[in-house]
Amino acid sequence: MELNIVDSIKTNNFEDPNMAIVIGELWQRAGAMLQGYEGMIYGVYDKYMSNYKGDYRLSVAIEASNSGETISIKDEQQYRVFSVDKEIEQGVYKMWQIIWGLEEAGELQRAYTVDFEKYTPTGDIEIYIALK
Repeated sequence: MELNIVDSIKTNNFEDPNMAIVIGELWQRAGAMLQGYEGMIYGVYDKYMSNYKGDYRLSVAIEASNSGETISIKDEQQYRVFSVDKEIEQGVYKMWQIIWGLEEAGELQRAYTVDFEKYTPTGDIEIYIALK
């Protein structure tokens, strides 16, 4: 699957004290650029420097329209999918905390290639974690 990058940032979950603000601003800018867009929207995590505690790039992306920079999601990559309860406040962030906990407990072997959040037009959210 090819995705077009709408906007992206480089950040760190634990060493960037403004991480939540930076991510929020990224989504606000992308939302303004995607006004009227009704397809799937993706939050794509790549260019990991190490593990979830290191730097990475977060991009907001849409299904490829053959313009601008793209990110490839490899068909052969295996993913574990986590469904986010959209009724829970900060559900995406809370699911990421669960994912990090599973990794710390040795119950999730991440590949650190390309992970992504998929936002459907109906409001459903799934997080796809690339597996080793």
